[in-house]
Amino acid sequence: MLAETPLNPVIPASDLGRAKRFYGDTLGLKAVMDGEEFAVFESGGSQFSLYSTPSGGKAAHTLATWLVGDLDTEMADLRGRGVTFEEYDQPGLKTVNGVAEDDGMRAAWFKDSEGNILCITQQVQ
Repeated sequence: MLAETPLNPVIPASDLGRAKRFYGDTLGLKAVMDGEEFAVFESGGSQFSLYSTPSGGKAAHTLATWLVGDLDTEMADLRGRGVTFEEYDQPGLKTVNGVAEDDGMRAAWFKDSEGNILCITQQVQ
């Protein structure tokens, strides 16, 4: 049942037009559906939706993560597109130049145009 069904995240946007430009232009993702109150984007064979709501960007936690093969290359590409990576220094999470490393993973977080927290992660051996 659910274990055999794809999971498609839904990300809130307080300004849907701005969010569509961020995901399309800044991140380079392809919109496959585009409505007045929502948009659907493709990424790596999966899809996720943006929807218009006044509560966009209010979550204080990661909403979506991309698993990448080379974190440094992805970060350089995103920085070249104007993305700024977050710096954290709290119990259990410290970043250096935007990167946290722990238990076989490296990760970096950034915010979308709405303030939603997104992550890119690389598994390391």
